[in-house]
Amino acid sequence: MSETILIVQPIGPELRAIVEAELPPGFAVRFTDTPDPAELKAKLADADYAVFWDIGLPAEMLDAAPRLKLAHKWGVGVENIDLDLARARGIQVARTPGSNAIPVAEFAVGLMLAAGRRIVTAHNAMQAGVWDKNGVWRKSIMLSGKTVGIVGLGFIGKEVARRVAGFGCTVLYTTRTPLSAAEEAARGVSWRSLDTLLTEADFLCLCCPLTPETRGMIGARQISAMKANAILINVARGGIVVEADLIEALRAGRLAGAAIDVFDPEPPDPANPLLHMENVIVTPHCASTAFENSVPGVRRWLANIQRVARGEALPETDRVV
Repeated sequence: MSETILIVQPIGPELRAIVEAELPPGFAVRFTDTPDPAELKAKLADADYAVFWDIGLPAEMLDAAPRLKLAHKWGVGVENIDLDLARARGIQVARTPGSNAIPVAEFAVGLMLAAGRRIVTAHNAMQAGVWDKNGVWRKSIMLSGKTVGIVGLGFIGKEVARRVAGFGCTVLYTTRTPLSAAEEAARGVSWRSLDTLLTEADFLCLCCPLTPETRGMIGARQISAMKANAILINVARGGIVVEADLIEALRAGRLAGAAIDVFDPEPPDPANPLLHMENVIVTPHCASTAFENSVPGVRRWLANIQRVARGEALPETDRVV
C-alpha cells in the first residue's frame, strides 16, 4: 500500500513532472490546485507526508492531518508552521538548509547590481521611449569596492560573501555567534554588531531567518543609522523590515534605494507603495526559485521522507522537530 505525499503548494506542470519522475516506489503524490483552506484540509486528511513552502501549516491545517508523520519545508524558514503543535502531535518537521543558497545568493548580488546601477529604471525608461542615459548616470552606485553588510551568515550569507568578494568588496557580517578568527580570515569577512554594521554598509543584505527576535529588526532607528546613499537588499523575510519605516525613509531620501524579494503579507497589497517607487526593485519571492535547481531540492526532501518511512533518523542538519 502506497503512502501519500501532499504538495501543499499549488505548482505548475513542469514542477509536477519533476516530482512525479523522482517519486520512489511505494509512494503516491497528490497536488493542490488552489491555496483554498478547504481544499488543503480535505487533502491533508489522508496525507502521510506534507511538503510546504510559501503556504504554511498552522494549527488548523495540522489538525486536519491525523495521519501526518512528517511536514517538510522546501526551504529553510519554518515560521509558517505550528511547531509546538507538531511536537505535541509527534509530527516530525524538516527543512532543506543550503539547498537554495546559491540561487538566492546569485539573486541577491543581481539585486545589488540592478539597484545600484539603476538597471530597471533604465529599462523602463527605454520601454517608454525615453533615452535617460544622463539620469541613470547621476544615480548609479557601483558595487565594486563597496562595503557589503550581511545580516545572517548562514548558508545563503556565506554564498553572498563569496560572490561579492569577487567585486573587491569589504564584507562585514553580523550573527549572534561570530565565526572564529581563523574562519573569518579564510572567508574574508569581519564581524560587527548590528548597530555598527548599519553605519558602515553601502549595501545591506538581509539573509537571516524570521524569528521573534528578528521580526521588525530593521525599523526607523536602524534605517536612520544607515548611510544616506546605502541600498537595502531583502532576500530573507518581509517581517524582518518594518515596511512603513522603510517606505518613509525611501520617500525622504534617507536611503538611495532598496530591492525587496519578500513581503509581509505575501503577496503584498497592490497599493503597497514599495511596488510603485522609482528607487525600489520588487520581485515575487523568487530568489530561491531557479528551475534548474529544482531536481536537487526534490531529491533532498524525498530522501528525508524515505528515511521517516523506514524508521530512520533525519539528518541533524535537516531536522527541526
